[in-house]
Amino acid sequence: MTTTSHTPAPASAPAPTRQAPAYRITPARVLRSEWHKLRSLRSTWITLATAAALVLGVGLIMGGTYTSGGGDADVDTVVLTLYGSLLGQLCAIVLGILVTAGEYATGMIRSSLTAVPARLPVLWAKAAVFTATVFTVMFATALTTFAAAQLFLHDTDQAASFTDPGVLRAVAGNAVGITLLSLVALGLGSLLRSVPGAIGAFIGGVMILPEVLGMLPYDVVERALTYFPTQAAGALGSATPIPGTAAPGPALLALCLWAAATLTAAALALRHRDA
Repeated sequence: MTTTSHTPAPASAPAPTRQAPAYRITPARVLRSEWHKLRSLRSTWITLATAAALVLGVGLIMGGTYTSGGGDADVDTVVLTLYGSLLGQLCAIVLGILVTAGEYATGMIRSSLTAVPARLPVLWAKAAVFTATVFTVMFATALTTFAAAQLFLHDTDQAASFTDPGVLRAVAGNAVGITLLSLVALGLGSLLRSVPGAIGAFIGGVMILPEVLGMLPYDVVERALTYFPTQAAGALGSATPIPGTAAPGPALLALCLWAAATLTAAALALRHRDA
């Protein structure tokens, strides 16, 4: 009699379960990451502190040395007290370039883009965090500088207060102008991916080129130059209209368009070029 053994059928393996990813990429998390990178760099606060010190220091000097009826009597009060912004904005411009081009120089950009494969959220988060930080610091500096300078100017023909027509708008416009100029620099840094290259491009294309074009004897060129970045930023920081400059509204629009165009070019390069 032959017996046959029946081998039990192997139990079916349990169906694999799909595990949820360890983390999700959200705009809030990308923003938090970029804010952590910006605030953890010593150069960020050194540069911003230098910008604030220059604006405040020059403002105190202008207020302390001013005498009524002198050569500066016809200068706008806000322009006079915030004259150091010309130096402070250079610090903000360099910081904007370092925020983007500096990551390419160190190679950290590869880690950022690996963590955020979509790429563009990294650029937008950098721009948003940088804009909020620079505007906050420069607006607080402008308010402090104007108020401190007026301690010296209260009995001169440059005496003014924040409630005077156009003063608060001009103080805020000064901070907005510096912020948008440095945002243009941030876009150039991302586009060119080189700190020296972006600094050279900004100095040559944004600061020197308008001066060269201004030598041309054409009215259309002269009108167009009023909407170039540095000229538009200057128009935002004056409580009274400056002859030969754009009105504050069109100047703000022009400066926003310059920043948007630079960031758009940087975004296109980020999408189509290797890191």
